[in-house]
Amino acid sequence: MLHRMALRVLPSLSLMVTEDSVRKQKRIVMFVPGFVAFGIYRLAKHVVPLDDAFVLLSVSSLVAVVTALLAYRVGRAVSWPAMLREDGSRLLGWVAGWIGAVYGIQLSLLVLAILWMAGYSYLQHPDGPAMMAIIISCTSVARDAFEIGHVRKIALMGKPMPTFPDGAALRQMLGSHAAQVAPWVVAGVAIGAAAASFGQAVGGQQAAFVELSAVTILGGAITLCAYFGGLKPQASWMAGLAGTKTAELLKYWWWPGLAFAATYYLVAVGVAVFVMKQPEFPMVLAAIGGALVTGLMALYGYYLGYRRNVEEQQGRSLSPALLRCPFVMGILGKSATMGASIAPSAPAPGSKA
Repeated sequence: MLHRMALRVLPSLSLMVTEDSVRKQKRIVMFVPGFVAFGIYRLAKHVVPLDDAFVLLSVSSLVAVVTALLAYRVGRAVSWPAMLREDGSRLLGWVAGWIGAVYGIQLSLLVLAILWMAGYSYLQHPDGPAMMAIIISCTSVARDAFEIGHVRKIALMGKPMPTFPDGAALRQMLGSHAAQVAPWVVAGVAIGAAAASFGQAVGGQQAAFVELSAVTILGGAITLCAYFGGLKPQASWMAGLAGTKTAELLKYWWWPGLAFAATYYLVAVGVAVFVMKQPEFPMVLAAIGGALVTGLMALYGYYLGYRRNVEEQQGRSLSPALLRCPFVMGILGKSATMGASIAPSAPAPGSKA
C-alpha cells in the first residue's frame, strides 16, 4: 500500500489527485466498478463456492485486475493502443499485478478481518462478508489505479515528476541509504514483536483487539519518528519532533502512521484466520505479524520523509495546512501563486485526502 501513502503524502502527487475536477471524475470511476462488482458477486455465488476463502480471494483478485487496468486507462485518457505503446508491458504489468491482484487481495483480507473482529465472521456467515470484500476491494483499486493513471498522464505531458508511486524510488533509496534505514527497520521489528505480545494478558479473540491497538499506536509512533529521520538525514530526528507543534504531530500521527499500521496488521490477521485457517490469531503469528508490520512502517516512514526532502530540494515544498485541506486545493489551484514554492512552517508526513 505504499503507493496509497505516497499519493497522499508527497506534494507533487497529492496536488495532482486532489484537484476538484479529478475528484469529481474519481467518484464516478469508483461508483461504476462497485456496481459492476455487486453484479459479479451475485453471479459468482451461484457458480463458484465463495464460502471458500481461496475461491473468494481468487475472484476478488481477478475482478481487481480487470478493474485496475480499466480505471488506469480512464486516468490515462488515451486509447488502448496508445497506452500500450507509451507505458509498456512492465508498467501495465505492475498496475495489473500489484495495484490489481495483490492490492485487491490485501483489501479483501482487510474487510474480512474487520468483520471477524466485530463478531461477523466470514467463516459462519460467508455471504455478507464475501460481498463486501469483493465490492470494497474493487472500488478502492479503481480509485488508486485511476489516480496513478492520471499521474502518469500528467508526467507524459511534460510536467516534472520527482516520484512516481511504483516503488522505483524506494529501491533507489535502499541502494544508497541502506545504512541509514536499517536501524529504523530493526527498531520497528523489535517494537512490533513486543507490541503483539501484549495480547498474552487477555487471551482469546479479545487478544486481537489488544494486539491491534498496541501495534497501531507503536507502529504509528515509529513511522512518525522514521519520517523525521528521512526528512533531515543530517539532523537529529528528535529535533524535528521537538520543532513541530504537538497538535500537528497528533494529526499526522494518525495519517499515515496509525492508519496503515492498523491496516497492515488487520491484513495479517486475515491471512492467519482465513488463509492459514487458524481459529484465533496465535501469539507466534501475532508476534511475526506485528514485527513485519512495524518494520515495514518504519521503512515507509523513512522513505516518505526522504522523498519529501528530495522534493523540497527541488523547490516543491508546501505548507502543511495546504496538504491538510485537499478540498480547498481546487480554489487555490486557480491562483497563480499555486506553483510557487512555499516554505513549510513545520515538516509533516501528510494528511488524508
